[in-house]
Amino acid sequence: MQDPIDAKDICPRCGSPLGEIVTTKSGKQMQRCSTGSWNPETKKVEGCPYVKWLDVPPKELDEKCPKCKSPLLLVVTRFGKRLKRCSTSKWDPETRTSSGCDYVEWIKGTSENLEEDCPKCGSKLILYTSASGKQLKKCSTNKWDTQEKMATGCDFVQWIN
Repeated sequence: MQDPIDAKDICPRCGSPLGEIVTTKSGKQMQRCSTGSWNPETKKVEGCPYVKWLDVPPKELDEKCPKCKSPLLLVVTRFGKRLKRCSTSKWDPETRTSSGCDYVEWIKGTSENLEEDCPKCGSKLILYTSASGKQLKKCSTNKWDTQEKMATGCDFVQWIN
């Protein structure tokens, strides 16, 4: 006898079963309708376009909270941003208040100096790794002017992945 398919594992658009859970490059998890597939050549969905996005469960880290010494959790927001927060922090949706420790640390990109020279201006290059793991080489003279809201310095950028 075959196991009955749970109602939450059925596509609401076409009634077909949903496929396996896939983790994207950004760390989000999704479940696509089994009759639909992504075609990278045409950059379109073929078949049923339904996608069910799943909440990513928080991962417990080996690090301790600097405020209360409880374990920290790695959390992915619904927009794909990552942060570390204290495991004692709780959110009450009814009263819209938080309780417990309020420690939060947003995960940002990192920069690392390279020994390579910029092909445009001859200055040293920097390897920048974004919070999502994308890497690029850029010129060390490339800066952002917050008052003028524009880039200054050399514009050399080379994406690695």
